[in-house]
Amino acid sequence: MSRLIGTERYGSTYLSNSYALSTHDQRVEVVAAHRNYRFQSLSQFFRSVFLPQGYPESVSEDYLEYQIWDTIQAFSSSITGTLATQAVLKGVGVGDESATVLAATITWLIRDGMGMVGRIMFAWIQGSQLDCNCKRWRLFADVLNDSAIFLDILAPFFDSYFRVIICISGICRSIVGVAGGATRAALTQHQARRNNMADVSAKDGSQETLVHLLGLVCSLLLMPLVSGKQNIIWCLFIAGAMLHLYANYRAVVCVTMETFNQARLHLVVGRWLAHSRSTRIINVKEINLLEPVLWKTRRQFRLKVGCSLDKLVNRAVDFPHLISQYKNSRYLLSVNFQRADISIALHSESDWTDQLKACFHAEVIEYAFHLMHKKIHASEDKLLDGTLSACHKLDAMLLIMQSLRYVEHAWPAFKQALEDTGWKTTPVQLAADEWRGEWDLQGLESKKTLSSNSLGSRYLFNMATVMKNS
Repeated sequence: MSRLIGTERYGSTYLSNSYALSTHDQRVEVVAAHRNYRFQSLSQFFRSVFLPQGYPESVSEDYLEYQIWDTIQAFSSSITGTLATQAVLKGVGVGDESATVLAATITWLIRDGMGMVGRIMFAWIQGSQLDCNCKRWRLFADVLNDSAIFLDILAPFFDSYFRVIICISGICRSIVGVAGGATRAALTQHQARRNNMADVSAKDGSQETLVHLLGLVCSLLLMPLVSGKQNIIWCLFIAGAMLHLYANYRAVVCVTMETFNQARLHLVVGRWLAHSRSTRIINVKEINLLEPVLWKTRRQFRLKVGCSLDKLVNRAVDFPHLISQYKNSRYLLSVNFQRADISIALHSESDWTDQLKACFHAEVIEYAFHLMHKKIHASEDKLLDGTLSACHKLDAMLLIMQSLRYVEHAWPAFKQALEDTGWKTTPVQLAADEWRGEWDLQGLESKKTLSSNSLGSRYLFNMATVMKNS
C-alpha cells in the first residue's frame, strides 16, 4: 500500500511526476511519470534553445504571432541583403583589374563614416520618440532598410555617383540600426512578463541567428544562379522587399500593448466619450488594432506635455486666473487657437497618473472640437455641453474652465474603466518633456530654485515676478 504525497510539473509541458509513500517500508517512490522521451527530449531541446524559459507563461500573449512574422521578415531581408552586398562589391571593383585596393578602402571608410554621423544625429533628434511610438518607428526602420538595399543594388549603374549613393545608403542603414535596435528593446520589454527581458532578448537573438543562417544557405545556392542576370536580381529584390514589408506590417499590428502613448489614449478617450462611456469599446486588443502605424494620429491640436511655464505665460489667457482654476491639480493646461496646440505644464510633484489625467483633459477638448467641426451643438453626454459651447465661442479661458469641470467629474469613472478593461495606467509614454514647475499665487518661499534630479531640472517659478512682468 502507498499513498500519494506529491506531484510536480515542468512548466506547461507534459513532463510531470507523482510521488507516493509506501506504508510498508516508508520509502518514497516515483510513480506515474508522464514522459514521452523521444518526443519530449526533442521538443524540450528546441524550447530551451530558442524560446524563453517558462514559455508561454513568461511572455505576452502576442509573442508567438509576432515572432512568426518577425522570422519571415528577417529571412526575406537576409536574401535581399545578399543581393545588395553583391552589388556593392561589384561597384567598389571586385573582379575589375583596373580597380585599386586603396580606392575601394576609401569608399568603404567614407560610407562607414557617414553612417556613424547619421546614427548620432538620428539618436539625438528622435531618440525620445522611439519609446512612445515604437510600432511606427519599427516599421519605419524596415522601410528604410529596403530603401538602403535598393540604393545599394542601384549604385553600380551610376559610376560617377557611386560613392554618393552608397554613402546615402550607409546613412539609411545606420538609422535602421538605431531605430530597429531601440524599438526592438521596447518590444522586448513589453513581451517579458516575468522580469526576464534579458532571456527574451537572448532567445530572440538566437532565433534571428538561425534565420540568417538559413538565409545564408539559400543565398549560397541562389547567388551562382542569378549572378549577372539583372532582370532576375530586380525581380528577387521586389518580391523580397514586398514580403519583408508585409511581414513587418503584420508583426507590428499584432502587438498588443497595455500601456498608453498619445495615439492609443486618443483612440480610447474618443471612443469612450462617443459611446456614452461604454467600457466594451475600449478593450486593449481592439484599440491596438486601430492604432495607426504608418502615419501620425490626426488631431485638431498638437499636444505638448511637460512644456515650460513660459509657454503658458506668453499666451492670451490670464495666467493668474489660469492658476486659480487648477487648485487641486498638479498640471496646468492652456489652449492656443491660433497655433492650434495644447500646452501642458507639469508640477514638480506630478506622477504618471497626473500626466495621464492632463492628457485626458486635452483629449476632452480635442473631442469637443471634433463635434464642433461636425456642426454638433449638443452631445449625448449633457455634462460635455458646456465644453462644446465654449468651443463654438472660441473662448480659451471659458473652454479651460468648462473642460476642467467635466474632467474632475469624469476622471474617476474613466480611470476605473481603464483598469476594468486591462489597461495599465502606469507607466505611460506620452512624450513628456523634462520641464517641471511649482506655482503659487501667494508667492513661493524662494524666487528661483534650480535643482537636478533623475528626471531632469525642476523649475521653481516665482509668481510675483510673473504678475509684475505681465
